[in-house]
Amino acid sequence: MSCSNRAYASAYSRTHASPRGRMRWKPIELMAMILGFIFFFPAGLAILGWKIYQSKTAYAGDFGQFAQEQWGGFEKRSGLADMARQFSGEWPSSGNSAFDDWRKAELKRLEEERRKIFEAEKAFDDYLEGLRRAKDREEFEIFMASRASQGPVAPQS
Repeated sequence: MSCSNRAYASAYSRTHASPRGRMRWKPIELMAMILGFIFFFPAGLAILGWKIYQSKTAYAGDFGQFAQEQWGGFEKRSGLADMARQFSGEWPSSGNSAFDDWRKAELKRLEEERRKIFEAEKAFDDYLEGLRRAKDREEFEIFMASRASQGPVAPQS
């Protein structure tokens, strides 16, 4: 093996599977697995499972690359891209302008209804907060009145 081939093989073995299918652990992966087992064992199991999968398939990428690859495929398979387009109002033309106008008007009406519901929800939350404050204030005043009627309390030594 020439010098340049040895250098390439050495660099390759640091980042890819060895001939036996074993992957090298990066220090951050090892630390994440240990901390995962200490604080939340399913996280540690997930990292261990990932490393086992990585060694069996000789997948050279890291977990972030794998997640991005899988998420892109999942998004297409599950129709999430269509749902995202629906809520962003970026539907392609159907070819029928009357239908497109109707769809645009309906989406605008639904957005207005959603906005009204959020405003009503906020108003109700504000109302409940006011009730809680009034109840707290009333309970505090009752406490202070009962304390004042008992007279001053001598400090105990």
